[in-house]
Amino acid sequence: MSDYAAIRDRVEHYFDRTATRAWERLTTDEKVSRIRQTVREGRDRMRATMLSRLPADMTGLRVLDAGCGTGAMTVELARAGAMVVAADISPKLIDIARDRLPAALAAQVSFHAGDMTDESLGSFDFVMAMDSLIYYRAPDIGSVLTRLGKRTRSTIVFTVAPRTPFLMTFWAAGKLFPRSDRSPVMVPHALPELRRHVGGDLARIDRVARGFYISDCLEYRP
Repeated sequence: MSDYAAIRDRVEHYFDRTATRAWERLTTDEKVSRIRQTVREGRDRMRATMLSRLPADMTGLRVLDAGCGTGAMTVELARAGAMVVAADISPKLIDIARDRLPAALAAQVSFHAGDMTDESLGSFDFVMAMDSLIYYRAPDIGSVLTRLGKRTRSTIVFTVAPRTPFLMTFWAAGKLFPRSDRSPVMVPHALPELRRHVGGDLARIDRVARGFYISDCLEYRP
């Protein structure tokens, strides 16, 4: 089994069996701990940053929400007029995303419980991958971008954990959540390292740092 497949299976186990409830709460207005509140606020900022890279009017465009989680990005894309394929490795998170999708947007969204790189999903104008590549090594990220890039007409906007002292000592130790629902280990990356594994134009757009959430928004043009 490749490193990508092995890590993907661990991520599925985490989100589908260990921490479904934690992430369900994190993506609502329900009161959470101070640590999780900073993560919630950081993710909200990052989502807005990523969406700013896309046209305001996406009518007629086809977009892959790669690693859609509980569907917050999916809803925003559909509201902008896009036809969205919402893919996630966790069937339980897909169920939550489907339940949260406003009925008025249902015709614009199709859900896929499985690998976000599945070629059967077809081609896209844009791909959004928020925090869905953060557990993978640079060669695996390069492979995913290459595979998706062949089926993407414009850009892939995605996030990685940056290589900062804080993340190297804290996130790498797996302390973002309590031990009972701790996530797989995030892999911090430096942009030059990622560029060595990507056969296209890769640029850093912005960094969002809010308490315990620190993430870089990157844009890949195949």
